[in-house]
Amino acid sequence: MDKKSNFEMIIIGCGIAGASLAYFLAERGMTDILILEREEQPGYHSTGRSAAVLVEFDLVPSLLQLKLLGGRFLRNPPSGFSESTLLQRSGILIMFQGALWEQVRQMIPGLRQSGAVVDILSQEETASMIPVLSPENFDGAVLLPEDGHIDVNELLWGYLRHAKRRGAQLRCKEEVRDIKTDQGRCRGVVTSRGEYSSRWVINAAGAWGGKIRGLVGYSPVQLTAHRRTIITFAAPEGLAVSKWPLVADLSHDLYFSPESAGLMASPMDEDAMEPCDARPDELVVAQTIERLKQLTPRLVPKSITHKWAGLRTFAPDQAMVVGEDPVVKGFFWLSGQGGAGIETSSAVGQIASDLILDGHTKLIDAQVISPARFTA
Repeated sequence: MDKKSNFEMIIIGCGIAGASLAYFLAERGMTDILILEREEQPGYHSTGRSAAVLVEFDLVPSLLQLKLLGGRFLRNPPSGFSESTLLQRSGILIMFQGALWEQVRQMIPGLRQSGAVVDILSQEETASMIPVLSPENFDGAVLLPEDGHIDVNELLWGYLRHAKRRGAQLRCKEEVRDIKTDQGRCRGVVTSRGEYSSRWVINAAGAWGGKIRGLVGYSPVQLTAHRRTIITFAAPEGLAVSKWPLVADLSHDLYFSPESAGLMASPMDEDAMEPCDARPDELVVAQTIERLKQLTPRLVPKSITHKWAGLRTFAPDQAMVVGEDPVVKGFFWLSGQGGAGIETSSAVGQIASDLILDGHTKLIDAQVISPARFTA
């Protein structure tokens, strides 16, 4: 085993955020990288439990910008990046009602101008496409025909394969227990296996991001993890669902989508909790069934084949947290992805590498996502 203990960059966490940053740093020639992952394998928590879709729509402007940038990479990755297609363009259908529908209709011209392919559907057109829907539950919908499901495993390992090939090291089952500082600057980390020194420490620890920063002391950046629950079940007999898009009702908090030979559904729950190995709550599972009964009664399952939960981590303003810590120099945030981490990973990884190596980026107004915005 390589006993090297001095690195230029130490990335804490090997979910999609840490892996994408390692890739983009390595692409720019920065290969003196150590990735530390406390679990047995990369992507164990949020990355491995996400429904993982590209949805080029968001009410948070900075997130929408990152999704649009991420979509370009997913549709046209660099030659040799992946062994199979990253994006299945199965479509995303999003329904709205009342004032929210009027707000969304006003957003459509701007969405199209920014490059998104968006179709506006009436009640009748939407119900014709998805015959289990009741028109009284929505006023209209937007269809994103060029969006759809992401091959998370291929994306994650594409990032890691190329980063490791260029010299980045990955060490799993190694937990960060302390962060070394000197005169207000990060100098490295202490782990369950030893000590490492580095010029940069990157916090890509997902739901544990706040706890990692807490090793240094109080931070103005406050992150909160929220549980998201998903169930899978058989499709009703005689109903062909395999070619449906993912269907989301943002006015009533439910989405469902084809999954293997059946369907998956989520009540879009966001229960705040401490970082943990998330498990589905039976009350939330029951809530999912109840929402299906109210909105699409034909889809109510006779039994559930599988259920799981993951964590989505948010800053108070819902925007991501990417940039150098305003208090501890050399400590870099790559956190608060809030459920959009996979679809935006190529954009965020590139932005983070720009900020670390150049101190600026041309891809986004860095102040909007900077952790320094919380110091006011």
